[in-house]
Formats: sequence, structure tokens, C-alpha cells
Amino acid sequence: MLLDRLRARAQVLSALRAFLDADCFIEVETPLAVPSPGLDVHLAALEVSGLGAPRWLATSPEYQMKRLLCLGLPRIYQISRCFRRGELGRHHEPEFTMLELYRAEAGSEELMRDTEGLVEAAARRVLGGTILPSGTDVAAPWARLTVDDAFREHAGVDVHDVLPDETRFFELLIDKVEPALEAMRAPVFLTRWPRAMASLARLCPDDARWADRFEAYVDGLELCNGFGELTDPVEQRARFAHDQAARREAGLDVYPVDERFLEALEQGMPESGGNAIGVDRVVMAITGAAHIEEVVAFPQSRL
Repeated sequence: MLLDRLRARAQVLSALRAFLDADCFIEVETPLAVPSPGLDVHLAALEVSGLGAPRWLATSPEYQMKRLLCLGLPRIYQISRCFRRGELGRHHEPEFTMLELYRAEAGSEELMRDTEGLVEAAARRVLGGTILPSGTDVAAPWARLTVDDAFREHAGVDVHDVLPDETRFFELLIDKVEPALEAMRAPVFLTRWPRAMASLARLCPDDARWADRFEAYVDGLELCNGFGELTDPVEQRARFAHDQAARREAGLDVYPVDERFLEALEQGMPESGGNAIGVDRVVMAITGAAHIEEVVAFPQSRL
């Protein structure tokens, strides 16, 4: 069974590349050892020694890929190994494969359409159609549901009555919302996240209470995290300072700010949409695997 799923994984990777190459995306490569692994309070990085300067394994190739956007590459993608300390479970490995893509002169809607097309193309390559082993049809278009509507419908609360208690927010997301999305048996995007969870997303132009952020769910499994990207260097620096303070207050490692990334934003980044898609999870959905170890040749447990 593992060998069959590894063959399916190879087909998925081929289909993802073919889809993006046909749409004039350029595949790029960026370093795995970076001067800042990201400041998100929920992520922990692995430090690397012996390179002559402080370095961490990338939790995402985001900063360097956005620098390439600033240099003038309008459509780029990368299938990269990423590393996150402490993430181990049914859907998590500390080393995993990410498809990250960026499209200039675009926003979240264009990237959601890219995501639909990528997953559909991968399913057609492996399965010969769009019906997953679970019975879910991943043919585009997928449903869109705002985070606030999802919480009202499935958790019985208004998001802003829960926040700023992020622990309670994620408890309700995991215990109430995600099981309801799984029961739908249809792929869905959760859109318009609270501004406190904007990360590197811009705020929605029509209502600054919400961030232009989306996540895709198939059978309750989160496949991606995408943004209409923040391009304002002043706002980005302020968010980095806020994240560093939050990490310090929580007793977490405080990573440096990537100054070269901010310099690139100061020189100008086009309005863009970006998305980070978990390749291992796409393979799980398409093959019907229940655990990430079933689609990875050598997970931590088999090393």
C-alpha cells in the first residue's frame, strides 16, 4: 500500500508542476537555511549551526519568494521542504513538503481558483476523475464560507465574542467548525479571517475587521493557507514587532526580523496573492490516507 501511495505522490507532484507550468508560472528555488524562519507565534523553528551566521531551517520559503516578486518575477512557485519544530501527529510531520505560489496583480480570489485547479488536476492524474475515495467531488468551483458565518452556523457564536481569546477560537474551530466541514463532503474555502490572525495578509478593503486570508478544507482536512498579500513595509514592520513582543511574552524563542525582506517591500512589491499548500495533505486526500505517515517514504517514526 505504501508503494502505491508513493507512486500516487509522484503523479501528484507531476500534475502540480504541469498545471502551473502551463499557466506561465516559473519554478524557483530558495535557501532552506535562512536568517529569519518567520515570527508567527504558533510556529517554532529548528536552528542550524556552522554557517557563519545565525540560521534556521525555513518554516516557509515566503520571505525569499516575495523578494523575487519584488525583483519582477510575476508568477512563481516552489515545491520545498519545510521544517517546524514540535509538529508531529496525524496531519503533521516536523519535515514536510510545501507548494508555495505567488501571482502578481492578483488577490485571494485568483489564488483560490488556482487552488481548485491544482487539486482537481492532481485528482484527475491519479484517479482519472474528480471523485475522491471518500466520495467527495473536488471539481471546481468550491464553496466559500466566511469564518464568521462558519462560527455562527456551526459553533453558535460570533467570532468577535470569542476573540481576543485565541485559545478558545481554535478550540471551537477544531471541535465544532472542522467536523462540520468534514460532514459537508464538499471542498470549501474558509475566508475573511479576523484581523488579529492576518499574519502576512492585507486587511479586507471593504471592512478592516477582517483579513484577506483563506484556508481550503477537503473532508475537514486543511490543505492550504493563502493571502491577498500585505505589501506595505511600514505595516509589515509593525506586525513583526508585535509578533516578536508576543513571542517574548509567551516565553518563546524570538527570531530576528528579515531586514532584506523589508527592504524589498520598501522598493516595491506588486499587489499579489499567495498560497502555501501542504503537498502531503493533498496526497492524503487523493489516496484516502488517514495518516500523513501513509504518504511519506520516511516519516520520523521510520527513520
